Amino acid sequence: MAMNQSLVQDIAMALIFGIGYACIIFEESLAFNKSGVGLLMAVSLWVVRSIGAPSTEVAVSELTHASAKVSEIVFFLLGAMTIVEIVDAHQGFKLVTDNITTRKPRTLLWVVGLVTFLLSSILDNLTSTIVMVSLLRKLVPPSEYRKLLGAVVVIAANAGGAWTPIGDVTTTMLWIHGQISTLPTMKALIVPCAVSLAVPLALLSLTSEVNGTGQDSSNVLSSEQMAPRGVLIFCVGIGALVFVPVFKALTGLPPFMGMLLGLGFIWILTDAIHYGESDRKKLKVPQALSRIDTQGALFFLGILLSVSSLEAAGILRKLANFLDAHIPNIELIASAIGVVSAIIDNVPLVAATMGMYDLTSFPQDSEFWQLVAYCASTGGSMLIIGSAAGVAFMGMEKVDFCWYLRKVSGVALAGYAAGIAAYLAIHKLHLSLSL
Repeated sequence: MAMNQSLVQDIAMALIFGIGYACIIFEESLAFNKSGVGLLMAVSLWVVRSIGAPSTEVAVSELTHASAKVSEIVFFLLGAMTIVEIVDAHQGFKLVTDNITTRKPRTLLWVVGLVTFLLSSILDNLTSTIVMVSLLRKLVPPSEYRKLLGAVVVIAANAGGAWTPIGDVTTTMLWIHGQISTLPTMKALIVPCAVSLAVPLALLSLTSEVNGTGQDSSNVLSSEQMAPRGVLIFCVGIGALVFVPVFKALTGLPPFMGMLLGLGFIWILTDAIHYGESDRKKLKVPQALSRIDTQGALFFLGILLSVSSLEAAGILRKLANFLDAHIPNIELIASAIGVVSAIIDNVPLVAATMGMYDLTSFPQDSEFWQLVAYCASTGGSMLIIGSAAGVAFMGMEKVDFCWYLRKVSGVALAGYAAGIAAYLAIHKLHLSLSL
């Protein structure tokens, strides 16, 4: 009886998730806002989980645990977006955009990709995406080309975040729990991650949007003047973002606490330096809060709560066990995890993988764990909702799922596969030399 109840629960949750997912994909055609669909889907899934759980208390406990993890990410996102908005209001990003002198579309494509790749290795991929998409708004007018540049930011942020322990939440999870260590991971993954970016950049360089005319963006910047003390706000804002991983290392507290610390500091600072300047209210945090994309944050909340319900019901664990039973090759399992992470959030997927395999099965810094770190991070680039970077880009630039699928998914898949090939080639070469 219990088995039948569990099966009914799994089928019901899979149907709800599938229908909700389809509504999000076809948002433009159905005229349903994806944030509303995400929230409705999340609550519906948790209602089914509550009915199917051993008791209501168990479901409430699972929801409490899931909400704690999800709220960390949402608070982090809101804090980062507000800080970026404050810097943007002061025109602080002119310090960067004025130094990107090229206006050649193909060159700019590579510059944006490289800058994002390096930035996301220090910051997390979500913050890097928010910063770089904000920069693109200063460099390029709204167009198909700017959307492609934003897609490059997503691919580069996920690739750059994969090769350092602080660059992506999944690599951070693996690092904290001892599956990977710092230097071996960086040495093993930097080349595959660079390849996973270089291949999409090369392919996108051949597209008509990049080779077309009319991409000169010099007129975008000419009318903008940096606000008073804009340099100070830029330095403090970027410093606050960079300080987040340092704060986590020093205190052991979650990253969102470091982000809130930075937001609190910049809030007090802007209140102080603009005290008595009634005409500069737009430069203060309350006005910035009214401009950030709260709709996108609510969508993110709905998606993460939905996925956490699947994790609580054991559906993700069953998926991982299915992979283990039917794909005996560890390289294929890791690759499959990356493909699935394009559909389902990579955080619970990696958590399920960590629960399925322990360090006795695969020791620290083994080929399997390094591949999981690479695949779970870069695999999310194949669909726009496959990573936090993609979701942020989707909300900030109002890009729909189908556009990304048509224009970007193929080149992201090519980069993903090329990176795996590069990792396996280097790994086998290293083994040959050591023998």
